[in-house]
Amino acid sequence: MSHLDATIKGYWLKGGNSPLKGEQALKAALESISSPLYCLKEKDNDIITATNGSALLGTGRSPDPNALPILAYVPPFLPARLGDAYFKSKFDLYYPYICGAMANGITSVEMVQAAGRAGMIGFFGAGGLAPDKIAHAIEQIQSGRERFPFGFNLIHSPADPQLEEKTVQLYLSKGVDLVSASAYLDLTLPLVYYRIKGIHHRQDGSIICPNRIIAKVSRVEVARRFFAPPPEKFLHRLIEQERISVEEAQLARHIPMADALTAEADSGGHTDNRPALALLPTILALRDAMMVTHGYDQFVPVGLGGGIATPDAVAAAFSMGAAYILTGSINQACIEAGTSAIVRQMLAEAKQADVTMAPAADMFEMGVKLQVLKRGTMFPMRATKLYELYQAHNAYEEIELKKRKMLEQTYFKSSFEEEWQRTKSFFKLRDPKQIERAQANPKHKMALVFRSYLGQSSRWANSGNPQRKMDYQIWCGPAMGAFNEWAKGSFLEDPVNRDVVTVAMNLLYGACVQLRANSLRCQGIPLKSEIGRIRPLSLQTLQQRLNSSPLE
Repeated sequence: MSHLDATIKGYWLKGGNSPLKGEQALKAALESISSPLYCLKEKDNDIITATNGSALLGTGRSPDPNALPILAYVPPFLPARLGDAYFKSKFDLYYPYICGAMANGITSVEMVQAAGRAGMIGFFGAGGLAPDKIAHAIEQIQSGRERFPFGFNLIHSPADPQLEEKTVQLYLSKGVDLVSASAYLDLTLPLVYYRIKGIHHRQDGSIICPNRIIAKVSRVEVARRFFAPPPEKFLHRLIEQERISVEEAQLARHIPMADALTAEADSGGHTDNRPALALLPTILALRDAMMVTHGYDQFVPVGLGGGIATPDAVAAAFSMGAAYILTGSINQACIEAGTSAIVRQMLAEAKQADVTMAPAADMFEMGVKLQVLKRGTMFPMRATKLYELYQAHNAYEEIELKKRKMLEQTYFKSSFEEEWQRTKSFFKLRDPKQIERAQANPKHKMALVFRSYLGQSSRWANSGNPQRKMDYQIWCGPAMGAFNEWAKGSFLEDPVNRDVVTVAMNLLYGACVQLRANSLRCQGIPLKSEIGRIRPLSLQTLQQRLNSSPLE
């Protein structure tokens, strides 16, 4: 390496091992993130690298005839220093890392426990689960002696508002004080009730809101609602219903709906396919403006999710000002995920272009879509066909006979009436009003049966039903393909070696290396593109390099 346009930043004195020359020495120094890095100017103008010694920065004079000029300096850069310090303190985290809530328990109890023990946080994937199953997961997490950060998902359920209400009541009764609010198109009464129930003053006059929300949004108009205080119309309704006091309503006017907000870019599942480079700065600017407008005492951190799958992506997120990162698709391929081995293998083979949009079961009639894996499954095409038929007909009987036979033989594997009876049994327990609507409206009856197929398709995938492999609904974003490309040829290529903490720590460590490399480039040090990029490392190797970690 030869010196180009770097300027002298100070002088360095030897205090240990001698500086080393060459690209490999620089690469090793970059990857030793717990040590400082000095790029020094040798007498022949070559650049040499040191990770020890002492330095006097900001001076144009050499303090010693043996001192070497410093062309660039990078301090130790550990994963625990990434992100926003307030966010980590508020949620009791060592690392600014969230394992996002993937529905139907894909973000499992085991995954939540593993993330929490490692100083991160996981949100149990409660979306799509009945209250009794959610309650069982709460008991599993709360029953242990260990205490670590955790949260549960609260998903918007426009087709089943009673389920959202029951879930909120369950969380309040079980003491679940942190939720990930996802898929919200607008605020709802249950969500507002969860947020402000129990709000009170401290002795010093500050406001305590015992129930915390980390919202996940991809639209500016929805983000605006979470940055604002709870809507007056909901406060009045809750007072009328005697669910909150006048004092609670008054205090609620001084707090934002969310304690933190994740800008959700192009992700698996519910997504608007927003580009992170445009979305995050917009949401950050909106946050800053609304902090001034409402004069909050508390800060609202903004993180980034969607497309986070490689060290480069993590480095980019934090460089743009993300308070934390949230991962989803890549966790689904980890051994703790509440899905089947065959799905994990399918995900591990996915490329970035192997995803597409398909109708969502929970918002089917609204035409809302989610992002799924298309490689190895017919689900996206079949789900789209169901929506087209629903749009074109007012009753199942209006569909031409040939197409009905195809649906019954290929999709339902039973007659429509038999499928309706199974659907009816489900809603008899979940929401009997849906049955009444269906009996009065044939189009709604058709929608419920079609939604039944969509809902079961994700469960067939999670259970690994071999007879239904072509119908697997696997939520997945292009991040999965990016991760697979990065992991190719390493031990992480095989999904049996992917555990959520090893994956997370590789991303965080790799981001630190990349940020150190970027700092050198900004100081005028010429680096090849591959310098600063790491290959996946074992957790043991990462622990040795970090020297400071809660991992045991």
